[in-house]
Amino acid sequence: MKVLVINCGSSSLKYQVLDMTNESVLAKGLVERIGMDGAVLKHEKAGVDEKFVLETPMKDHKDAIANVLDAVVDGEHGVVADIKEIGAVGHRVVHAGEKYASSVVVTEQVIKDLEDCIELAPLHNPPNLQGIAACEEILPGIPQVAVFDTAFHQTMPPESYIYAIPYDYYTNYGIRRYGFHGTSHKYVSERAADILGVNLNDLKLITCHLGNGASVSAIKRGKCIDTSMGFTPLAGLVMGTRSGSIDPAIISFISDKEGISADEVVDILNKKSGMLGVSGISSDFRDIGEAVEQGNERAELALKVFAHQVRFYIGAYIAEMNGVDAIVFTAGVGENDIDTRDIICQELGNLGIKLDLVKNKVRGKETVISRDDSKVSILLIPTNEELVIARDTYELTK
Repeated sequence: MKVLVINCGSSSLKYQVLDMTNESVLAKGLVERIGMDGAVLKHEKAGVDEKFVLETPMKDHKDAIANVLDAVVDGEHGVVADIKEIGAVGHRVVHAGEKYASSVVVTEQVIKDLEDCIELAPLHNPPNLQGIAACEEILPGIPQVAVFDTAFHQTMPPESYIYAIPYDYYTNYGIRRYGFHGTSHKYVSERAADILGVNLNDLKLITCHLGNGASVSAIKRGKCIDTSMGFTPLAGLVMGTRSGSIDPAIISFISDKEGISADEVVDILNKKSGMLGVSGISSDFRDIGEAVEQGNERAELALKVFAHQVRFYIGAYIAEMNGVDAIVFTAGVGENDIDTRDIICQELGNLGIKLDLVKNKVRGKETVISRDDSKVSILLIPTNEELVIARDTYELTK
C-alpha cells in the first residue's frame, strides 16, 4: 500500500508519499504561502536531485492538495500512475483533547470531536480539519486517518497532568496538561530501544525534542508519564519565540504596565519571547550561535537559559522515574546543534551522564554520543514523524 501523509499548517502544507511494503519515501514536498500572493509548491522525487517547483495561486488547502496530487501523478515528476494507487491518507492533527489516546480512522464523529477541540488549539486544528475536508472531496472513498500530537501523552497519570486550580475548571473546560510533539517522542523512544537492543518496556528514557518548538518527555516502560508542554504548546521550555513556563501573575503585571490586554500579552509570549526575546537577535539557534562567537552577551545568556531549562527537566524526570537509561536528542536543534548539546550535558556527570565530545561532533545522524564510561546512554536520533503517521495509517486501513 502507498500512503499519503499530510501535515497542514495555517498557510503551509508538508507531505510525503510512502510505499509501506518497505517504508520507503517515494516523494515529499512543501507548499507555502497558501491563501497569499506567491504560493509555491516544492516537490522532491526520490532519487532525483532537482526539485520540481510550481508557483501558482492557491486560495485554500483544497487548491494546495489538488496541486500536490497533480505532482504525485505527473508523468515526469510523479511516483504513481494513478491516484487510486494511494491506499490511504494520514493526517497530523495537533489536538484531540482527552477524546483519543491513539490514532483513528476519520469518521463524521471524529470530525465533530476535533471541531470541539478547536478552542484548545485554535491555530492548529482548523487547518488540520481543512486538510481532511479537502482530501475527502478530492479523494472520495479513500480512507483517512488522524494521528494526534497529544495522543502519546494520554498515558500520563493524573498527578502529572492536573493543574492545582479549582477542579471544576478541569471537569467543565478540560483545562489540564496535554503535551505535544507526541509522534516525535514516540518515534525516537522506539528507535532508542532498537539501537540499544533492549525491549522498550524495560527502559527509562528522557526524550528531548529541541527545535523552534521544544519539549522534553519522561518515558517509563514505553509509556509517557510526564512532558514539559502543558495546556498549550506555550508551556515548558524556552523556545524560539515562546517564553515557556512563567509566573502567571506576569501576564496581568505586563498588561497593567504596558496598557495592553491579556490576549496581547499572551501573543507576545508566543511570538516575541523565548530565544528571540532574550537575545534580541533571532529565534534561530544558528544566528544566536554566530552571535555568541562574536561575543554577544545576550545571545550567550539566551543559550544558557535554554540549556538550564533542559537540564532542569532532565533532572526532574530522573527523580520522577527513579533513574534513566538513556537520553535522546532530536528535532532541528537537538539533531544539529553540537554546542547546545554540549552545554546541556555539562554538569550532569554526577548523574552518570557523560557526553563524548568527539562523538558529539555530528549532525543529523543516528548515533550514540555518550562516553564509553557513561552510565546513561546519550543518543542522537533524527525524528521521523511522517513515518509514524504512515505506520498508524497503514495499520488502521490495510
